[in-house]
Amino acid sequence: MNAKDAALELDDVTVRVVGRTLVSGARWRVEHGQHWVILGPNGAGKTTMLSVAAAVRHPSSGTATVLGRRLGQVDLRELRRSIGLVAASQRLVDESLLEEEGATALTVVLTGHTATSAPLWDRYGDEERERAHRLLADLGCKDLADRRFQVCSQGERARVRVARALMADPAILLLDEPFAGLDLPAREDLIEALEDLARARPGLTTVMVTHHLEEVPATTTHALLMRDTRIVTAGPVDEVLTGGNLSDCFGRRLRIDSLDGRWYARALRV
Repeated sequence: MNAKDAALELDDVTVRVVGRTLVSGARWRVEHGQHWVILGPNGAGKTTMLSVAAAVRHPSSGTATVLGRRLGQVDLRELRRSIGLVAASQRLVDESLLEEEGATALTVVLTGHTATSAPLWDRYGDEERERAHRLLADLGCKDLADRRFQVCSQGERARVRVARALMADPAILLLDEPFAGLDLPAREDLIEALEDLARARPGLTTVMVTHHLEEVPATTTHALLMRDTRIVTAGPVDEVLTGGNLSDCFGRRLRIDSLDGRWYARALRV
């Protein structure tokens, strides 16, 4: 990977599935160390964009380059080792391990080292175990190491998922609606953990998809708005997250406020 390469670059990317267009003509460049949020209505194409960035989906047309490697010209298994992905729908470990063997939070994190749904115990030495414990501590989950993952709260599971995604020391971390199903305290715990992560790892690039402005961490540097499969605008967060831009994106008059680096939105009565 050349130092001049972007962490992620999409050039006129379009994604079609069974005659349906999910993303249209996307042009987007993410530099190393930036922290992006993607916002937009349901069906705008946010998750599809993230799946291209995660090297899970190829563009139907245009080019996608992730960490200096162009999709379609690289071994995807090798590339994915440098990409951390967190998604609420993601299956982390085999159901039998959760139900019958009672897989712990530590076991779930360890599987991130091998990118497998079942632990490969001969691949986890003292160094890997120490790293897994350290990542749990970094995400505020130190005391969860020996707890069965199945009995962890939704908020605890969300932070364990992030720790697992970091186990392979990725260059880019992608988060697809990581706050889904979380109550307010759990949401704030995860936001705090993501902010601490951004400050502790200045070289890490992150891209997060969310529906709610209140979920945008204060460490976010850039924002991208999507509507009807297209990018509406993208750039520095202070320039993009304005009342006018968000009102146009969501098709509703909105008032946008910020406090201590966090953002809030409410609809204005017509």
